[in-house]
Amino acid sequence: MKHPPLISMLQQLIATPSVSSVSKQFDQSNRAVVDLLATWLVDAGFEVKILPLASQPQKANLVACLQGDSDSAGNSERNGGLVLSGHTDTVPFDADRWSSDPFALTRRNGRLYGLGTADMKSFFALAIQAASQFDKKSLKQPLFIVATADEESSMDGAKAIMEMGLPLARYALIGEPTGLKPIRQHKGVMMEGIRLRGLSGHSSDPSLGVSALEAMHAVIGDLLEWRRQLQSFNSNPDFAVPVPTMNLGHIHGGDNPNRICGQCELHIDMRPLPGMELEELRHVLNHRLSRLFDKSRISWEMFSLCDGTPPMQTPAQSQIVTAAQELTGVDAGAVAFCTEGPYFNAMGLETVIMGPGHIDQAHQPDEFISEDTLEPTVDLLKGLIGKLCN
Repeated sequence: MKHPPLISMLQQLIATPSVSSVSKQFDQSNRAVVDLLATWLVDAGFEVKILPLASQPQKANLVACLQGDSDSAGNSERNGGLVLSGHTDTVPFDADRWSSDPFALTRRNGRLYGLGTADMKSFFALAIQAASQFDKKSLKQPLFIVATADEESSMDGAKAIMEMGLPLARYALIGEPTGLKPIRQHKGVMMEGIRLRGLSGHSSDPSLGVSALEAMHAVIGDLLEWRRQLQSFNSNPDFAVPVPTMNLGHIHGGDNPNRICGQCELHIDMRPLPGMELEELRHVLNHRLSRLFDKSRISWEMFSLCDGTPPMQTPAQSQIVTAAQELTGVDAGAVAFCTEGPYFNAMGLETVIMGPGHIDQAHQPDEFISEDTLEPTVDLLKGLIGKLCN
């Protein structure tokens, strides 16, 4: 199998911009990264599909398959096989806070610096390096490499993969930075807005208006009580913060101290535990607001600031969980940050999150990955491919 040397692949991936952002001035296509990966994977013997997103046709997913003649990659059932998956996009960056060019792989003190080194372009080069050690004729189950678009902003890439039902495999490893520790659970995230409308008027006479700001005080009190209830009935000791969280992150209302506030808006962030459903939480919040303002002169609306990402939980007895534990000597854990894992689990793939680098390097200036993690990552991926595809 042919592909560039590992460091060369890392250099080219880091040098290829693919920022995704909800702010249009920062948002970029990921096609140049996808095209790089496609070239290397074709040269390595994979069958490659590039799948533009219907929602954002300038961006694309990649699904590559390495399969032997006797495996079941073309069957409609997921009897086996492994997906190595990651996202191709990075977050925006503050160039003036970097010690070196974010788009140039820079070696310094045993570290490789560059935008996306940890989160998570390096994983693709390492996955290709590991896959190249296998002759496809020896594979009894298919090996997929999947590269998604827009994980850092919309999750549209993972959602498109889920809607298509690809790839047909039983297990998935998503190479987010976990310090090479297997993760089988993470919290979800949902961000909701609450907008109240009252009636403005001169502040000298309260009867002239209805204060949306004072009404929001009642909302905040009710939200804090709901948070207390959620945390009383939901707990998971596998997490460092074992309860679901709710953060009241943004509020704005009114325009002048001598006017009764006519409108007020609050934004909240919730991090539910596995087993908690986003739509059910939205339904409860809607019901609580409806009850709070029944027969009130305040009008209200609730809206989602993003689709949200569900929590993830893969059974502890799953073969990929036990395989990852055997290869690392570390029990599978839980993290608070979100990944594309829930979308793969929703397709019926049993999913583990595990990759080189650390999450505290993600989204930071001078992002890096340690050089001494490269070989162990390749060995770990080879071990998983051997266990789940051979």
